[in-house]
Amino acid sequence: MVYAGDCPQADPPDAVKRLHLHLVSDSTGETLEMIAKAALAQFEGAEVVRHFWPMVRSRQHLDRIVPELTANPGLVLYTLVNVETRARLEEHCRHLTLPGVPVLDAVTEALEQALGREAHGRPGRQHLMDEAYFSRVDAIQFTIAHDDGIGAEDWEEADIVLAGVSRSSKTPTGIYLANRGYKVANVPLVVESPPPPALFGLRNPLIVGLTNSPERLVQIRRNRLLTLGESARTDYIDAERVQAEVAFARRMFADRGWPVIDVTRRSIEETAAAIIRLLGERERGAVGGDRAGEFEGVKPI
Repeated sequence: MVYAGDCPQADPPDAVKRLHLHLVSDSTGETLEMIAKAALAQFEGAEVVRHFWPMVRSRQHLDRIVPELTANPGLVLYTLVNVETRARLEEHCRHLTLPGVPVLDAVTEALEQALGREAHGRPGRQHLMDEAYFSRVDAIQFTIAHDDGIGAEDWEEADIVLAGVSRSSKTPTGIYLANRGYKVANVPLVVESPPPPALFGLRNPLIVGLTNSPERLVQIRRNRLLTLGESARTDYIDAERVQAEVAFARRMFADRGWPVIDVTRRSIEETAAAIIRLLGERERGAVGGDRAGEFEGVKPI
């Protein structure tokens, strides 16, 4: 850990009841928030109060934050490119004896050595509206327009098509993937209403089946009905009926040879990561055969 100044000896961990975490960024702060969130996940039960300071690009703006640092002393994490603004923050941290961590310095320095060139210090460079940015916007628009089986005539344009029964995380997984730049369509599988024939003739998209345990599906669907103010017992949450739905979907996946991901114990991020990896393997022509054991809960193409 890098400190902006000399700090007093830290108290024992069990003496820290609450931590004020100040996140200071000269851009949107999205990267900083993700790093902080990932690190805090390692400290279960920790009480952390976050103070978020994005778009700090001037000495004047920074000076307006100082009263909050003084009133709520804690750990300061920052990503500041401007030399003057950064030096000013470090000066404040030294004066207040607060630990300050420039979270990207070590990675940037390692990249400079590996690439043999200096980094360009431009705030928010990763958020520039370049071709990749507009590609993500296009992917998000496509995914929203092709949710829940809509727009079958355009499915061939998708990068990924997700198929599964109701409440198997198709929509949230699709939106997450769209934010990564992938065009996604999702298709609900209903026993009484087979999907459009277009689904079975697709050549470009990677078709992935999402499944869930019947018990978990019943729980999710019951909670869904409660949020809608509906409590009547229906086939939608009938255990035997749900088991039949899952079996129907699994048979379809097996018959078509589609990769299958069991989302029962997976987060949206984990499911998306598995799908991206499958897509990469397919593009390299390496999915199947000896690679079948690499995906827990995933049946390769």
